[in-house]
Amino acid sequence: MVKKFDVRHMPGMNIIAMLCFLVLYMPIVLLVIYSFNAGQALSVWEGFSFRWYASAWQNGGVQEAATRSLALAAIAATIATTSGVLFALATTRGRQWKGQGLALTVVNQPLMVPEIVTAVGLLSFFSLLKVATGYTGMIYLVVAHSAFCIPFAYMPVRARLKGMDLSLEQAGADLYARPVEVFRYITLPQLWPGLLSGWMLAFVISLDNVVITEFVKSAGQETLPTYMLGQLRRKVTPEINAISTALLLVSALFVVATHLIGRNRK
Repeated sequence: MVKKFDVRHMPGMNIIAMLCFLVLYMPIVLLVIYSFNAGQALSVWEGFSFRWYASAWQNGGVQEAATRSLALAAIAATIATTSGVLFALATTRGRQWKGQGLALTVVNQPLMVPEIVTAVGLLSFFSLLKVATGYTGMIYLVVAHSAFCIPFAYMPVRARLKGMDLSLEQAGADLYARPVEVFRYITLPQLWPGLLSGWMLAFVISLDNVVITEFVKSAGQETLPTYMLGQLRRKVTPEINAISTALLLVSALFVVATHLIGRNRK
């Protein structure tokens, strides 16, 4: 009897997998460890200390960039999630409409096109608007982040809608409830796990974004990732490790929360 092919039983596969995980995660582990280094060297351990966390906490530039990043991520995630919910309802409720496949392709475009291409396109487009209007405020970053995050918010919401039982919504319609009332009292209470998962995923994507932010932002609009990038071009200290560890912790918490909500949404 022919044995079923299983990649896990191939010779050397476990070793290759372990090496891949080692290469991927060992630099992150070292970054976290050296964020507690008492000295200024990045690769020489000089004792355990919270010195660089305190330094980052008291750094005015870090505070300003972190506040801007959190506000931008929250606004962009809210706009992206709202747009994702509306589009998910349009593609999962009712009959399939003409051009739906094209619309899905357009919405998912940020997932398929290299981020640098999107960033260059946004740079060219917003540069024209800045010259024409003279406005260089944060609205450009909000629009860019919101548009980029829509597919990340859309996927969990659509998956939740696809898994919901339509009988309750149909019963509400049979009882003469208006579409808005059906959504508010029947669909939304069942949708909230997917909605919250989509919002948190979009928040993390916006919070960690570097390429689009670097191309779109104007002077004085540093976010935490672009601030760190700028510091790496100057004098590098373990303070960057401390900021990176804090950012990693926030991202990990949101990702874990998204996973738990998605797992227990039934």
